[in-house]
Parts: sequence; C-alpha cells; structure tokens
Amino acid sequence: MHNKATAEYFVKGGCVVILTTLAFVNIVQAQTNSKDPKLAKTMALVSEGPFTMGSNVGPDDEKPEHSVFVKSFHIDILPVSNADFAQFLNSQGLQNQRGESFYDDDDNDARIHRQNSIWQADTGYASHPANEVSWVGARDYCAWLNKRLPTEAEWEKAARGTDGRKYPWGNAAPNAKLAVYGAPFNSSAPVDGFPDGASPYGILDMAGNQWEWVSSAYRPYPYKVDDGRENQSAGPVRATRGGGHDSNAQEITTTQRGKYLSRNPKAGHHNIGFRCVKTD
Repeated sequence: MHNKATAEYFVKGGCVVILTTLAFVNIVQAQTNSKDPKLAKTMALVSEGPFTMGSNVGPDDEKPEHSVFVKSFHIDILPVSNADFAQFLNSQGLQNQRGESFYDDDDNDARIHRQNSIWQADTGYASHPANEVSWVGARDYCAWLNKRLPTEAEWEKAARGTDGRKYPWGNAAPNAKLAVYGAPFNSSAPVDGFPDGASPYGILDMAGNQWEWVSSAYRPYPYKVDDGRENQSAGPVRATRGGGHDSNAQEITTTQRGKYLSRNPKAGHHNIGFRCVKTD
C-alpha cells in the first residue's frame, strides 16, 4: 500500500479533472451501478428503500425528522451546465407553448446569450451550473430529455444517503476542497470542480455552487408524495436544495430547503440551477 494518495483522470468539457482515489471510486461505482448502459456515464442509481429526511436541529422548515420510502431512480451526476441549457434554448426557444418563460436572458447575471442567432454559454462559463433558469425551464428541460426534476425526497436521499449525514461527503465541516460557498455574488464554479465533495452515490456538486430546483412545492413536513405537492403545473413556490456559491456553511447541508432564498418560480435567479432524474 502506498502512503501517497493516488489519482485518476477524466475529461469533462475539454478539461482534465484530477480525482483522488476515493472520489474516483465513488464516481465509477455510481456509473457502473446503473442497470441501463445508456445512463451509466451520466447518471447514478439510487436504490429504493427508506431514509431519514429532515432534521430536528435545523431551521423550523426542516422539522420534524421523519422516515421516507423512496423508489429507485437515476439522477444526474452533474448539474445541468450553461452549455447544456444553451442546447435546449436552441431547440425550444425561450418559452413553451403556454407562454411560460424558460430563461431570463435579459438579466445581467445570465451566462447564456444569443450570438449570431445561436444560444451559447458565455466564454469561461460553459461548464458552470446553469443559472437564471425558471422552475418551468428546469421542468421542461428535463422533459425534453425524457427525464424529470427530482422530488425533494429523491434529492435529499441522493445527497445524504441512508446514514443521515449532514453534508454529502459526511459530517465534517465544509472546506474549499469540498464545495464552493461563502463566495461573492454570482461567482459560481465548474460543476465537476469538487470531486472530493461527492455524495454516497458518487453524485457531484450537491452542496454549494448553485441551489437546485426540485419538483416539490414548498410545503411543511412531513413529506408526502401524494398530498398535492408534486403537482407539476406552474404556480406554487418550489423548494430548492443544496445551497449556492454565496451561501454560508449552514445553508449547504443536505437538509436545507432554501427558506430565506429568493425563488419566484416564474423567474430565473443568479444562484439557482438544477439537475434531472429518471425512473425505469
């Protein structure tokens, strides 16, 4: 056995990413656990079963801690990037047939713009998590790929696993190698930049960098999948998960719901992105 940590390499978005052995094993296992070879390189399988949702020691909207059974699903290993969402805009435009807006391209914080009639990520931001995407834009992007947004319960299980951990990587306090947080306004980082912060299923970027839309309406706990909070019609304020680049350490936990975050679902926001899930 070597005392030095070994490293592995993979290419993402044209950049070489160096992974510690543990992080590399987490990601490879997440990829190979998928029963569908088409999903194996981009999605991780979260197996069915119960997990502990919420926290009795956090903000009031995280209470009470309770057990939730979640069916198996695949979830994107990486959040949707600006380059990814630009492809969607080139295919679908800025709004759907109901006139619901996908993206606030006219906001100064937007990182995707039209150049020569083609939507493109701004230079240097292609691999950063998409921002300024409305909840409808996130919902419709996932549907475009025959996927959907994760429920709040699915997102939390994917982030914390079944051992009730405080952060995706465990209970250790965050640091600059695990996540981006406490950063200046609109200073996101590439979605694959923190492999050491992977969740138990090898999923990256579930703490800090960009909050993430989920399918669930923001309602009190306990979480119940059949109480109407999963109605996918536009309208109610939705929960957001994971914290953003400008969040503090207490806001990037696996149980944080974004209680004090500005999150009008009809608009995009500088610090909210998303990822998709797929069920068999």
